[in-house]
Amino acid sequence: MSDDDSPTATDGGTQLAPTASDARADYDYVGGAVARPGLVSDLESRVDGDVRFDTYTRQLYATDASAYEVTPIGVVFPTSTADVASVVSYCSEREIPVLPRGGGTSLAGQTVNEAVVLDFTRHMDAVVSLDSAGREARVQAGTVLADLNDRAAEHGLTFGPDPAAGNRSAIGGAIGNNSTGAHSLVYEKTDHYVEECEVVLADGTVTTFGEVSVDTLRERADPESDDLEARIAAGVLTLLDDHAGEIDDRYPELKRNVSGYNLDRLVAEYEGEYGEAGTVNLARLLAGSEGTLAVVTEATVSLEPLPETKSVALLTYDSVVEAVSDVQHVLDHDPAAVELIDDVLIDLAADTTEFADVVARLPDRTRAALLVEFYAEDDDHGREQVAGLLADRLPDGGDEAATDTDRYAFDALEAYDADERKEIWKLRKSGLPILLGRTSDEKHISFLEDCAIPPEHLPEFVSEFQDVLEANDTFAAFYAHAGPGVLHVRPLVNTKSQPDLDAMERIGEAITDLVVEYGGSVSGEHGDGRARTQWNRKLYGERLWEAFRDLKTAFDPDWLLNPGQVCGDVSMTENLRFDPDYEFDAGFDSALSWDNENGMQGMVELCHGCGGCRTQQSEGGVMCPTFRAADEEVTSTRGRANMLRQAMSGDLPDDPTDDEFVSEVMDLCIGCKGCAHDCPSEVDMAKLKVEVEHAHHQEHGAGLRERVFANVDTLARVGSALAPLSNIGPKLPGARTLMEKTLGIASERSLPTFERESLQDWFAARGPGVPESEADRKAVLFPDTYTNFSHPEVGKAAVRVLEAANVHVELAEVTDSGRPSYSKGFVDATRETATEAVEALAPRVEDGWDVVVVEPSDAVMLQSDYLDLLDGDAAASLAANSYGVCEYLDTFRLDDGLTVDAPGHSLAYHGHCHQKATKKDHHAVGVLRRAGYEVDPLDSGCCGMAGSFGYESEHHAMSMAIGDTLEGQVDGSEAEAVVAPGASCRTQLSDLDVETDGTFAGVDRDEPPTPIEALDAAIAGPDR
Repeated sequence: MSDDDSPTATDGGTQLAPTASDARADYDYVGGAVARPGLVSDLESRVDGDVRFDTYTRQLYATDASAYEVTPIGVVFPTSTADVASVVSYCSEREIPVLPRGGGTSLAGQTVNEAVVLDFTRHMDAVVSLDSAGREARVQAGTVLADLNDRAAEHGLTFGPDPAAGNRSAIGGAIGNNSTGAHSLVYEKTDHYVEECEVVLADGTVTTFGEVSVDTLRERADPESDDLEARIAAGVLTLLDDHAGEIDDRYPELKRNVSGYNLDRLVAEYEGEYGEAGTVNLARLLAGSEGTLAVVTEATVSLEPLPETKSVALLTYDSVVEAVSDVQHVLDHDPAAVELIDDVLIDLAADTTEFADVVARLPDRTRAALLVEFYAEDDDHGREQVAGLLADRLPDGGDEAATDTDRYAFDALEAYDADERKEIWKLRKSGLPILLGRTSDEKHISFLEDCAIPPEHLPEFVSEFQDVLEANDTFAAFYAHAGPGVLHVRPLVNTKSQPDLDAMERIGEAITDLVVEYGGSVSGEHGDGRARTQWNRKLYGERLWEAFRDLKTAFDPDWLLNPGQVCGDVSMTENLRFDPDYEFDAGFDSALSWDNENGMQGMVELCHGCGGCRTQQSEGGVMCPTFRAADEEVTSTRGRANMLRQAMSGDLPDDPTDDEFVSEVMDLCIGCKGCAHDCPSEVDMAKLKVEVEHAHHQEHGAGLRERVFANVDTLARVGSALAPLSNIGPKLPGARTLMEKTLGIASERSLPTFERESLQDWFAARGPGVPESEADRKAVLFPDTYTNFSHPEVGKAAVRVLEAANVHVELAEVTDSGRPSYSKGFVDATRETATEAVEALAPRVEDGWDVVVVEPSDAVMLQSDYLDLLDGDAAASLAANSYGVCEYLDTFRLDDGLTVDAPGHSLAYHGHCHQKATKKDHHAVGVLRRAGYEVDPLDSGCCGMAGSFGYESEHHAMSMAIGDTLEGQVDGSEAEAVVAPGASCRTQLSDLDVETDGTFAGVDRDEPPTPIEALDAAIAGPDR
């Protein structure tokens, strides 16, 4: 959704931008202090983009994916290079620091600073042009790498560097960090692909950097000139004339060095290593400069052909040292990637639901593994490459060139098709999610995460690194890019503890000494930033350190561009997000159960800032629908988590229960639960929102509309009793306008209707269709509010299908699971409702009954949320024996005995977000396919209706904006009809005017049918 289309408070939609009390504060910045008025208004008059200096925005941009936190002066969202030039020029005149920023995915802290932040991802994010014949693209600095690759893939091309955060990091950040990824053995670093950059210099000058002859630089150079470009030329010449020899000597010979400025590339170009001698590309000098030399606004980058296919081998070892000892031999086979998985990750992965099956495939005694991937011309070529590797590296490989003492691997797995390869890569990628899932004060901190070492020295380096960790009473996992010698190592450290901070310094010092000893680099991937800048002096020596500083001064005489980084004075133990002075006070006691270390506080502090919630729907998954619609940091899980932590630690003037905080930060969380599944750390923002809303109700009370929605079961029961008269009322002239004015229910939204005969009424008159004595299983069907009173035909279909599968069915007496009240933060009322449900259903479970639920959100309520509300075996037993209706059929393969004949339809399936978050949405797909349907399972997120959210007038625009994505996915499917199990989803699809066809399932309504109705339609027989 473009900015012009974004809903705003003024048009009856949703307020997206923070509006904290000091949003209009107009102040100037002088040497770190708030002083003269004028800064905000001055900038607003100079740029077309947004200018935000309110407290909430500043705190949102105080963190990135690192361990650091620095509150910026303010944030500007430029729309053009002219905007950027205006901001930089203005700040230069007043000596105000400036920080360019992309997705905020920095792991070393280089994208947080006391500066005016320029966020390029909001407006300056376009692929300007793509020349497939010339294999080049022109992109703006805020363009997300995944978006560039989506465009390039249409032409069989890709941007070679593939950082793990490529689905949310921007090209400007990739240049600033000189990024690369798992396939750097083939693709090298970003500098290899940067052809030209449009930049804004420190004084606001707009210029273009690209290839230039040194002779031309000599003509331009003047170190005393007022012209900044002349001073830059002189600074570059000084490096080439006075320091080339030392640069050759001191820079490590590695593919992956990104410590310090990119001077080795500069000298290599000058000496003719990459082309004509005497020519350099100044755009490539910016690679790895972390925004300290110039602000990149656009770039021309070269592209690579996509590989035809790939093949994978997973070599297994008895120890990490043996695995890394084998790396140099594996490299002889020219792989595209060699990735290490160590015993720490294998053990942790084995204890997780998501990765346990993958670990189970590993041969016994596996304590480490190397994932080796090849790029291949075709499948036969891929198999040949793997066969050659295994012949050389396994003990029984049969290659006489290697002795038994040279072979370290004892077994291997092979993978050739895409699904097999994905499963093995899944284990490698499990590393970060597992490590970052700790809710204790101890965290796996990124401060020396990616040292680069020549592969032949990896065994000694790993052994000595482990000794250093042991000496400091901690440990870490060793994983990632073993091929180029870059291992990700995150020691476990409690930065709230001064002794741990002292150990952090000791570890940093000792490991830097090892890096220098083995000819490595302090950073092979994630840059210097606040974490590693201080080690560049030791790595390169005093003379080059001063050369760095001279270059910085030539580009930026007043050191205003991201000051402190690369060659500055930042310290790894300063400005930490958590430090010994950190204090936490939620201001209220948690009302829910938190089964983790540090309870609710542990969850509040869990977000590490990777920005995975900032991906777009093209990347799939559920998280985070409001960010995808609004493109605002505050609407991401990261934004909410940071703000909640800052409110509870005193960094914000507001308490988390204040009206302003609840409305600005928590209000747009729609409770989809996507973060609990998609977030690498599994931050459960939906649950945190319930806690905050509950505390807010306790302190400030609750409104009428909230109480109405929380008690919708009672409302629906009355509506059913009064039907059809109850369905006429909302259609009367003026009724909808009155409802909007009095209750805030959007007049544009379709309202549910009620049936006089509820599902319970129908079943009471009909009775069970399969005698208990003759049934294979017996199930209590939970008649949820929507199914019972509004669409009993869905429940009837469920009963018929279950009985066709020889299940004895009875209906539960309770109809309210507590979902409506829970979603509005009424924890006490929900606990009472849950207690009643457990008291009614748990005895049935104890007697051998299963509990089956038609509505997905109610099923997840019983399966998951009850465990947060109630203690005891009864709730746990109910949770373990509750199923969504398709989950029930699929889990026990009850549909195998059905006589089915799908009526020739292909179906697009939109799964409910709660089922996706709890990994249960796949069951319907399996059941429908076995019934004979062709099913296209959409990789969709939340529909945007989200229970009552889409009915609320101030949220209607946001709800529909989220739904636009789903509409596009449905329209893009070649299926003939769409099915959706969730009542909210079906309402949303109807209101979006998505073309629906329920006739094949005997459904005569505007909404799409449910999967259970489609299955019912496929069952043969006159009694269907």
